[in-house]
Amino acid sequence: MTPNVTAFFDEATNTVSYVVADPNGSACAVIDSVLDFDYASGNTDTKSADAVIAFVRDSGLTVEWLLETHVHADHLSAAPYLQEKLGGQIGIGDRITVVQDTFGKVFNEGTEFQRDGSQFDRLFVDGDSLMIGQMRCDIMHTPGHTPACMTFVIGDCAFVGDTLFMPDFGTARCDFPGGSSELLFQSIQRILSLPDETRVFVGHDYKAPGRDQFAWETTVAEEKASNVHIGGDASKERFIAMRDARDATLSKPKLIIPSLQVNMRAGNMPEPDADGDVYLKVPLNKL
Repeated sequence: MTPNVTAFFDEATNTVSYVVADPNGSACAVIDSVLDFDYASGNTDTKSADAVIAFVRDSGLTVEWLLETHVHADHLSAAPYLQEKLGGQIGIGDRITVVQDTFGKVFNEGTEFQRDGSQFDRLFVDGDSLMIGQMRCDIMHTPGHTPACMTFVIGDCAFVGDTLFMPDFGTARCDFPGGSSELLFQSIQRILSLPDETRVFVGHDYKAPGRDQFAWETTVAEEKASNVHIGGDASKERFIAMRDARDATLSKPKLIIPSLQVNMRAGNMPEPDADGDVYLKVPLNKL
């Protein structure tokens, strides 16, 4: 089956969100939605999410799933807002509990913060599947970038989150807590074992040197042949050495502090204080 895929690119965070629709019906899923956030003012906005809502409604679609490939460190999820407006269940990998435990400590969350993934409607394990109308979605645990990363394989499409990027840009960083370049190599091999014609949809694009346009769709065959980090005859040892050395030079994503606090709560904000105001914490010297 060939799903209908519509991409929404958020240039502020270089994030690609997807509406994946059943070609034989009205059911769809939204993958990796974006809530706009201005760090300087602390203001949120729903412009990006509203564009998805307008498309879904104009197309006569019904949202059954709001899927997160992982706990994003570079943008806030709009899943609760979309759920309020469009319905659907919010799903993520079951290793979210590892992320919640890790960053619950980083942000000194109290005992009231649930670390069992209960903020989400569904937690997936490797080998799970779900239906989007008549479309089957098979779920692969593909850790390395984070412990909870999942790839959603729907028909001839694989939504890989931050595991792989376009062939000319390479692969995801592995230096966040719980990340592992060795695990990422193994996860990528699983993705590259899919049929060559599988369409690969990436979670971000940053325009590699020499490319003037943003891009987010490639194929397994193209990744195997020409990915600058993993393509051709790249060995595990060479990949790990390259990835670890490269990660050591990278700065933290500019929205990592708000993103993690919100996304580990399934896109919900922390509980308001006694006056009804919502605050995010900035841990000093802990990231």
